[in-house]
Amino acid sequence: MGLFGKLFGHKEKKDLGLLIQQGAIILDVRTPQEFKSGHIPGAINIPVQQLQQQLHRLKKNQVIITCCASGARSALAKNILKQAGFAEVHNGGSWINLQRYKNS
Repeated sequence: MGLFGKLFGHKEKKDLGLLIQQGAIILDVRTPQEFKSGHIPGAINIPVQQLQQQLHRLKKNQVIITCCASGARSALAKNILKQAGFAEVHNGGSWINLQRYKNS
């Protein structure tokens, strides 16, 4: 995987749809305004700028899939969570692309 892929986490090997079916948490790290304009039902909204202060809202042993508008902020959120000791975190990229798994 190249530097860009490592940085932005575009090469997920896990089946995100299966993880969602198995109860993974979808963490939308866009702003509240962006979240209100459209989001995946059941997603938790914690803006990436507030994630460090809101880690207590998440369980470290829960499977978490991050998403945002493009995949950049969700990659940053994934790194924040991994550094904080969260066991299984995946970058789902854009919430619009990720929602296809929730609807299937």
